[in-house]
Amino acid sequence: MSEISETRTRRRRADAERSRSAILAAAVEVLSEEPDAGLERVATAAGITRQTVYAHFPSRDALLVAIADRLTAEVLAAYGEPDLESGSAIDALVRLIDTGRRFAEHYPVRLYPAAATGDEERHEPVADLLTRIVRHGQTTGEFTQELPVGWLVTCVVTLGHAAADLPARKAKATLHTTLRRLLTGQQ
Repeated sequence: MSEISETRTRRRRADAERSRSAILAAAVEVLSEEPDAGLERVATAAGITRQTVYAHFPSRDALLVAIADRLTAEVLAAYGEPDLESGSAIDALVRLIDTGRRFAEHYPVRLYPAAATGDEERHEPVADLLTRIVRHGQTTGEFTQELPVGWLVTCVVTLGHAAADLPARKAKATLHTTLRRLLTGQQ
């Protein structure tokens, strides 16, 4: 491949990535305001044609899955690596949960059943972080050892999803209290 061809290819890839990013940003914004909006509305908000949207996302469902992937990556980047050496496991867990809630409040987009495709894979990095935190808490004696790590992680995820159905002010306190009781075994 010639140098000119390589430059053109790189430019096309960069243009395609900019278009994809613009589509995802517009979709989050549009669907947050109007959950049933179609791809035409997303294209208009992104300043591109509907055909360009379809070139990147062959269906609305594919776009919703990409939004879920993007938001999951942003949550993980915002959380970073848990400091399990100097902090308590419960503090690390609360930081992770609160980071996730801030993103859910900032991006009120509801990702419908279509976006649930691949949820296990999407949640794997979060589940891995939770597993490390719970194991650390059990190792230090901060968390109960009566319940298996996998069970506790599943409970944390399920309770986090359930808290999304509570009013925002009540959700945080209720979730923190429930998790502390579950993980420490204390009333």
